[in-house]
Amino acid sequence: MNISKILKLNLAAIAAAGLFSLSSCSDDSDGFKLWGDAETNVPVLKPRYIWVDAASNFVDFANSQDNIKRDLTLAKESGFTDIVVDVRTTSGNILFKSDLAPQVTAVYTWAYLDENGERNTRKRTVYRTANFDYLQTFIEEGHKLGLKIHAGFNTMTGGHAEAGPEGSPTGVLFTDPAKKEWATWGWNNGQPKTVMELSQAEKFFNPGHPEVQEYICDLLRDLAKYDLDGIVLDRGRYNDLYSDFSPLSQKQFEEYIGVKLAKFPGDILPKGSQAATLGKEYGPYTTKWLEFRAKTIHDFMAKARDAVKGVNPNITFGVYVGGWYNSYYNTGVNWASKKFDPSKTLAWASTGYKKYGYADLMDQILIGAYANPTAVNGTTEWTMQGFCSQAKMKIGDACPLVIGGPDVDWRWEGSSAQYSKDQILNAIKNSVVACASACDGYFLFDMIHLKIDPEKWDAIAEGNNGYVKDWEDTYGK
Repeated sequence: MNISKILKLNLAAIAAAGLFSLSSCSDDSDGFKLWGDAETNVPVLKPRYIWVDAASNFVDFANSQDNIKRDLTLAKESGFTDIVVDVRTTSGNILFKSDLAPQVTAVYTWAYLDENGERNTRKRTVYRTANFDYLQTFIEEGHKLGLKIHAGFNTMTGGHAEAGPEGSPTGVLFTDPAKKEWATWGWNNGQPKTVMELSQAEKFFNPGHPEVQEYICDLLRDLAKYDLDGIVLDRGRYNDLYSDFSPLSQKQFEEYIGVKLAKFPGDILPKGSQAATLGKEYGPYTTKWLEFRAKTIHDFMAKARDAVKGVNPNITFGVYVGGWYNSYYNTGVNWASKKFDPSKTLAWASTGYKKYGYADLMDQILIGAYANPTAVNGTTEWTMQGFCSQAKMKIGDACPLVIGGPDVDWRWEGSSAQYSKDQILNAIKNSVVACASACDGYFLFDMIHLKIDPEKWDAIAEGNNGYVKDWEDTYGK
């Protein structure tokens, strides 16, 4: 398949993808009828987003503006309209101008490509020696191409035990003693301990700590000074169900419920619970605890939105979340509309849980529709299309843009997964229409997975091209 032929999409149609009119919303049953041109009432193409992870793409982009321009051009020609470029890594270090956090100068990562662009999946240190403004380069080169540029921002991560040079610790939780009290407290066989004492590599902040919230908001204010189209918060959550069990969170929770707990966290975490899921037996305050955590994240998101909009009200504010809502309580996040009441069908949800749905705070929500390659179409969670349609149902009109799509991870090809190359490529191609028809646009994670396997570029270009062609056939060029 000749990619240069596939990638010649109709430029007028692609340009139309940016012409959203928020005043002309309608049903999207045929995959197009969401955003209509206010004058002609002709539905326009939905946006197609691609994420650019900082660490895994670092070998290509850390020191080369030409490589950034090259791959943004390829993304444009492949039919994408929006780029989400990761500028705060899982260590909490940054790739934009701010005096509040360390710059990323090196990452120890799975560097999927070598310096010649050849596939070489091994873990190694990639150094940044260039001094150009990483984010500004994406903005300038992307805008020249007519792409919208969004900054991806890892929110509650403050350090990583293995992401520094040669696998060393990095991030403010390791380097700044004044911030050590910001670390989340996890569960350690019934005895809460700070995450710095636990073995997990990613070191999260306590989302409920007032100083953490103000620090993150200050970083977002600096980020909003750039000429961005949007900011997308990733990991705007608790680490898992085992956090946060700090003395601060205990005090805040007791104030929230008006009760002094006899046992903490014994009155909260049910027997048999794991980091990802609750056990079958609930404690007396389990559901209120989940409600409290959802309130904490909701209230933080309101502050974060105000921080961004206070600098530039035109920046689109949003989040990335996993589409698996039925088990997403483990992160303390309720990304649904306040009109959606999970307590009617889900045992873990209190009647008050719905009050802390934060969809109405968002201009856009990116949904990880991370199903396997044999589960593209469907109506339920753990299908790509089902993740998107379920998210759209739970969010409703609270957020104007719900964008969903797959993770096209190279590990799909591993021996344990046992998916054929044809299954993978067909899933990528077919996911565009499946996801875009179920919500307000398409989202693909991550660019690196396309770069290490050029056939995936062909597949996504074919999927986007088919989507555009269907629109042209229906509505004219």
